Amino acid sequence: MLFYEIINKHPAESPALICQDKMLTYGQLRAEITLWAAHLQSHGVRKGDKVGLLSKNCSEFIIAYLAIIKAGGVVVPFNFQLAAPEVAYIVQDADMKVMVARQKLELDTALAERGCGPLVQLDFDDLRQTTEHAYAAAELDENDNCTIIYTSGTTGYPKGAMLSHRNLVANAHDFTERVLMYSTDKSLCVLPMYHCFAWTVSVSGPLLHGGCIVVQENYTLLDALRLIQKYQINQFAGVPTMIQMFEKGAEPEQLASVRFFISGGASLPQKLAKDFKKKFGKPVQEGYGLSEASPVCTVNPAEKIKIGSIGPQLPNVQVEIRDDNDQAVANGTVGELCVRGANVMLGYLNRPEATAAALRGGWLHTGDLAYRDDEGYIFIVDRLKDMIITGGENVYPREVEEALFTHPAVQENAVVGVPDKLRGQAVCAYVVLKEGQEATKPQLRRFLMARMANYKVPKYFFFCEQLPKNGTGKIMKTALRENAIEDMVNRQN
Repeated sequence: MLFYEIINKHPAESPALICQDKMLTYGQLRAEITLWAAHLQSHGVRKGDKVGLLSKNCSEFIIAYLAIIKAGGVVVPFNFQLAAPEVAYIVQDADMKVMVARQKLELDTALAERGCGPLVQLDFDDLRQTTEHAYAAAELDENDNCTIIYTSGTTGYPKGAMLSHRNLVANAHDFTERVLMYSTDKSLCVLPMYHCFAWTVSVSGPLLHGGCIVVQENYTLLDALRLIQKYQINQFAGVPTMIQMFEKGAEPEQLASVRFFISGGASLPQKLAKDFKKKFGKPVQEGYGLSEASPVCTVNPAEKIKIGSIGPQLPNVQVEIRDDNDQAVANGTVGELCVRGANVMLGYLNRPEATAAALRGGWLHTGDLAYRDDEGYIFIVDRLKDMIITGGENVYPREVEEALFTHPAVQENAVVGVPDKLRGQAVCAYVVLKEGQEATKPQLRRFLMARMANYKVPKYFFFCEQLPKNGTGKIMKTALRENAIEDMVNRQN
């Protein structure tokens, strides 16, 4: 099955999307997708062409996503928080010629600096106009690449994980075999749709089963509670920060209609999971995934939840814990979490070596350390990578470090993640200034905000005379993390 076909058989009169209290039926959704696909083809989009999509949550995001794929293109969703140079990097790497955006972007300077050719930008108003161009079905196969999710690597440079129609459809099927969804359900989509997590759990799953998606553009507790009560929402998926806001600010009767709560994007604190269950009488089903796996790999089943676990593997998804020699280890033994199944990516765009390393031996190597218990439940222990997850967003220290290095006063720096009650982790930078140079924390913060998304900019800056290093000159980040926690305590005192 091609991904855009998952909506084809639902009754035309059934509600599909509700955004800003405006409803779109499945019949209307299918008609809009075909119209937008025809427009894209009239602008030269053909099979395999990369087409960017940049917008906050709205019905049009879903229409555009499916229209790009139906036109034969490969959709490249952008994090709308990215700065112009970050957008330009992806445009260049994907050899992108067309961009669909809620509002056209000022990219000329950033694109010129990268030597990119012209980029056609189309906004939603352009695509909803009538057109004389007739839609022509593209000859597609379920194994064709249909979306590319850019995810930073350990070097900090974004890599495009190529996902096929089969990847997306399989993951939606497998997830909803564990977490049941029905055509009568209403799902609240508060997670950003450019994230794989939101796309599979809050969009693809409901669309596959003919449910209705209620779209929230920006998460606020009051608006979420309003929508949940007004539309009698049955399904909610979010990051731990959102779960925490419910636990602190909602009353049980306000969430009475919600059948299940899914948490992902960052580790769910065990105390929060227990407090939520005690207050609302409903558990939070924690799961695990990554972009390269479309993304869901595991999730706790409602009938048996183990707090602190990411649950057992999904149906039709294989998970193994493997050692440094790529051999499976016994239950209870810590090793690297590896995944295999129809949900695993085709590979990284333009990165054959990174693809070979990630998919070696026929398994997707996640870079996360975990163990499995005797009932098949997986427990994450730590991360092999230095990735920081703040409010559900991934931040890679190297990218921030590289940007800081370009400041004229910075000699050295190192970036680590530190615990943060609200966002799970916060970004923390240790900075060594050049001799005779000066810089303040606000200056460094403004410097970085002009070069990257705000969530990547460190919350904490500490100046020091030197960074701790081992005998080979490598910065000892474990020591820095310990120092950072102590430094934050001292600052508060």
